[in-house]
Amino acid sequence: MTGSQVNIIVVPRECFCRAETSLQSIYENTQYPFSLIYVDGNSPRGIRRWLEREAADKGFKLVRFDRYLAPNEARNIGLQHADAKYVVFVDNDVLVAPGWLENLVACAEETDAWVVAPLYLEGSWEDPRVHMAGGWWRITEENGKRIFVEEHSSYERRVDDPEVPRSRIQCDLIEFHTVLVRRDVFQKIGPLDERLKSVLEHVDFCMSVVEAGGTIYLEPKSRIMFRKPPRVTLSDLPYFLLRWSDAWGEESMKAFGEKRKVEVGYYQVGWWREYRRLSLLPILWRLERLAGRRAGLLERKLIFPIEEKLNRFLFS
Repeated sequence: MTGSQVNIIVVPRECFCRAETSLQSIYENTQYPFSLIYVDGNSPRGIRRWLEREAADKGFKLVRFDRYLAPNEARNIGLQHADAKYVVFVDNDVLVAPGWLENLVACAEETDAWVVAPLYLEGSWEDPRVHMAGGWWRITEENGKRIFVEEHSSYERRVDDPEVPRSRIQCDLIEFHTVLVRRDVFQKIGPLDERLKSVLEHVDFCMSVVEAGGTIYLEPKSRIMFRKPPRVTLSDLPYFLLRWSDAWGEESMKAFGEKRKVEVGYYQVGWWREYRRLSLLPILWRLERLAGRRAGLLERKLIFPIEEKLNRFLFS
């Protein structure tokens, strides 16, 4: 470690195909001093060797595991190596804009926030849309049941939309794509819950911070680009399918519901299944060309049920 105020902890999100451009973005667009801890969970051979060369060249800490890691597990591993005032968790597929880190730190210093999030964008720098501008969570009572609800503010709005915040605001929900946290927060709330393997981990973390009396801020002067994989490569397929498996999703949902004593509503539909279908795009495109109007019916009646059964067989 270099004595910096900031440890950047990079962890796997869902694939490895964008690891190179993401890490390059951090080093090219970050002027604020930092030390970097890179947690690598079983990346493909080419990425692994590239990371080893980059770690030797740039002097960052590379922590390698020859097995796949759930994101919260990887973040906790990174925390074990951190020694700075702030830690910044960064998924291994995001891009950062110039000024992203100094604006996060400035917000934390000036507000005493425990947690600071950037403006999460998606699409491209040339035509960005808002992925999330902070958000909120609520627990409501319905028919004697505690129902959990969350909302991501300004989702899919253009950046220049009047409803997108221009200055920092307090909120109670962020995501882990990129987020700054005071390291001593974990002395108050404990480590991240590793039972939450694929969904709801960001909500559980934010709930713990709010319950402990901490504050969460959105700093829109800091911007990062969230990116879905353009196409799931063969080398990324095993981790992608595990990351969004029914097994991990349902385990996470059950653990959250029992811990928070809530019904998790929206997540019961298993949205991760739809997201997981990104892995099927080459098959679906070919099916549409061959079957035309019948493609939708074949997808619903044949392709998707087979994929779900195969996923359960592989990972349950």
